[in-house]
Amino acid sequence: LGSVLVKLPQILKLIGAKSAEGLSFNSVLLELFAITGTMAYSIANSFPFSSWGEALFLMLQTVTIGFLIQHYGGNTIKGLGFLAVYCGLLAVVLSPVTPVSVVTTMQASNMPAIIFGRLIQAGTNYRNGHTGQLSAISVFLLFAGSLARIFTTVQETGDSLMAVTYIISSFCNGVIAAQVLYYWNSSPSAKIFLNVHFRIVKITKIF
Repeated sequence: LGSVLVKLPQILKLIGAKSAEGLSFNSVLLELFAITGTMAYSIANSFPFSSWGEALFLMLQTVTIGFLIQHYGGNTIKGLGFLAVYCGLLAVVLSPVTPVSVVTTMQASNMPAIIFGRLIQAGTNYRNGHTGQLSAISVFLLFAGSLARIFTTVQETGDSLMAVTYIISSFCNGVIAAQVLYYWNSSPSAKIFLNVHFRIVKITKIF
C-alpha cells in the first residue's frame, strides 16, 4: 500500500501547482534506471513478488513524474518521446533476449545511479535555496520505505547486492529528507522576493 501511494502526493502536487520547479529530470532518470534494474534483476532471479513488487509501482509513478517535469517545462513532445523510448527499453530488458549478466550489471550499477541521482537533486535544492515542488510526504515515505526494505530483502531473498542497494538508498533518501526539513519555511516566491530586494539595495547604493 505504501509503495502504491508513495509518489502519489508528488504527482498531485505537480498537477495542482502546474509546475515542476525544483525537480531535477536527470535525477528522475537515474532513479528510474535504478528501479528498472531492481525489477529486472528480481524477475530474472525469480524472487517472490513481495520482495520487489514496490519497484513496479515506483516505476509507473516515476515515469509519470518524468513526463510531468517535461510537460510543465514546456516540452510535452519531448515528454511523450521519453515515455515511448522508456517503454521500448523496458520491453527489451524484461525479455529473454537480454542476458542475465546484463541485468546483474544493471543491478550492480544501481548504487552509483542512486548516489548521483540523489546528489543531483540535493544540489538543485541547495542552489535554489528551497525544495520547490518536491513533496515532503513522498520524500518521507520513500525514506521510511527504503529503511523497511533493508530488513525484508535480507529475510526474503538473502541477496546481499539488493540489501546494500537499499542501505545506500536509505542514506541518500535521508539526505533529501533532511533538506526538506531544513528548507521547510523556504519557498520559491520568498527566494525571488529576496533576490529582488538585494538588487534594489544595490541600485540604491549606486545612486
